[in-house]
Amino acid sequence: MAELEIHHETEHEKDPTGKKVGVMAAILAVFLAVVTIASHRTHTAAIMHKSSSNDAWAYYQATRIKLHNSELGEKMVDLLGPKGEASEKARAGFATEAKKYEEQSKERQESAKSADEAAEADEHRALRYDIGEGLLEIGLVLSSLYFISRKTMFPIVGLIAAVAGTGIALTGLML
Repeated sequence: MAELEIHHETEHEKDPTGKKVGVMAAILAVFLAVVTIASHRTHTAAIMHKSSSNDAWAYYQATRIKLHNSELGEKMVDLLGPKGEASEKARAGFATEAKKYEEQSKERQESAKSADEAAEADEHRALRYDIGEGLLEIGLVLSSLYFISRKTMFPIVGLIAAVAGTGIALTGLML
């Protein structure tokens, strides 16, 4: 009975291009996952560096306030204090504190600038990953359109977008 015969031939066997496009889409999905993880981790690093930068700038400002208070104390002793040994001792103490806070503020300013630069570098790197991620997503979607339309134009254009996205994402490693 021929009409009851079960045919084991599937649509995959009829469409060898579909198999290739399916494998290509799977590979693009893996690349997309890797670039997405790199992007997220880089954005997190940028946030961490920016947080460190904000803390360093706050610490710098606190040190500058202490410096100005020491300078103000020194001026107050000069203007209002009685002339004598106690005034000179207080004045010398304020001058020592001012010198200490001046040095600390320079160190803290450098630390804050360094954290700012690190955050900015992370953001530039993350932008490369984001662009690469977007192009990889476009490549994956275009490649998947083959299964609806059966037109090879879609996986070709998808592959071009994916190659461009991978290239741009790789430049993020070089920054």
